[in-house]
Amino acid sequence: MLDIKRLRLLRELHLRGTLADVAAALQYSPSAISQQLALLEKEAGTPLLRKVGRRVQLTPQAEILVAHTTEILETLERAEADLSASLSTVTGTVRLAVFQSAALALLPSLLTAMAQTHPEVRIEVVQREPEAALYETWARDFDLVVAEQYPGHAAALHPELDRTTLTTDAIRLAVPAEGVSGGMARLFAGPITGIADTAKLPWVMEPHGAASRHWAEQTCRQAGFEPDVRFETADLQAQIRLIESGNAVGLMPDLMWTGGAPALSLIELPDRPRRTVFTSARLASRTRPAILACREILQQTAAGLSGESPTPAG
Repeated sequence: MLDIKRLRLLRELHLRGTLADVAAALQYSPSAISQQLALLEKEAGTPLLRKVGRRVQLTPQAEILVAHTTEILETLERAEADLSASLSTVTGTVRLAVFQSAALALLPSLLTAMAQTHPEVRIEVVQREPEAALYETWARDFDLVVAEQYPGHAAALHPELDRTTLTTDAIRLAVPAEGVSGGMARLFAGPITGIADTAKLPWVMEPHGAASRHWAEQTCRQAGFEPDVRFETADLQAQIRLIESGNAVGLMPDLMWTGGAPALSLIELPDRPRRTVFTSARLASRTRPAILACREILQQTAAGLSGESPTPAG
């Protein structure tokens, strides 16, 4: 009989590529992973791994087992969801991955409402960039993800994940409020009325690899210039402080202004682009009551925010 726990390790190796990555993800030692996979080979009666340089590669027989393991795990998830749905109380743990602006706008209301309506549900939250979070939800590191998609940039699609739109928010050019002096004062003395006026100004953007960075660069290029990106940070609150203090300009989504008016000026971009915020869960587990409850509250919270518009300074 093949051991399901060892089969899962084989699938994890298929997904993550190295024993070290599997060990880090599952909090085991690489030697413990190797021992368990060696036992699985004995159970299977055929080699499952082969050495390729310093790495290991799955054999065709291992690939067959991985495909069946995926089906088994999906069946078990559906069974767990059906079992949970049969109970009168919503319980369990929901592992949630969320990016920063959505965490700031949606997370407090979600946690408060879940504590009031479903106190036996434990919610564990990790901040992740959307591309990584979608992959890790597909890989079963998370149960639910709040992700984003920028105009003209499709977020990664994984066959075992669904997708439900929460909201859309405007993306605007954020510049220092009128009268704010900072590092830009010596570079540009005139009023900023559009993105073309920022061609010679310092920009703040997220690091390379983020969808927002690629979109922001393309937006500047379409306006006829290459942005002078002097500051890189994934922390949007740090970006806002750089803009408020007069040291940079940037592109900001409206969810960042939930709960308070920005102390900067916001300028509409051509075509008024909007970002899409959505949730994804695995098809096999999306009917689990705890996940359904989280998504319902997220939808309600997002609906309440959709009518809000920021009142910028200046």
